[in-house]
Amino acid sequence: MNNIILLIVLIAIVTFIPRLIPAIFVNKLDFGVKAKKFLNLLPFTALAALICPGVLTVDTKIWYVGLVGAVLAGVLSWKKVPLGAIVIITVTALIIFYTIIGFLL
Repeated sequence: MNNIILLIVLIAIVTFIPRLIPAIFVNKLDFGVKAKKFLNLLPFTALAALICPGVLTVDTKIWYVGLVGAVLAGVLSWKKVPLGAIVIITVTALIIFYTIIGFLL
């Protein structure tokens, strides 16, 4: 049991160090305008890479349900609707849409 705890602590340290070093030195680096713009866009691209496959694989029979939800959430975010409202509206609309489509098929 002691070896497992030691292993967990060592793995945590090895994982934490590569994340800590850039956080310490990033303030000392001077990035150019293009590099700053690139770095500011990285979270959005990572989020898109995580969301897009899930959108298209929500339901294998009715594949477009996820696409409808993504488009609705995109339109609401474009209109600057608060995030909580986007989630509530999109989930509610998809429940209604999924129910209607279920009756039609």
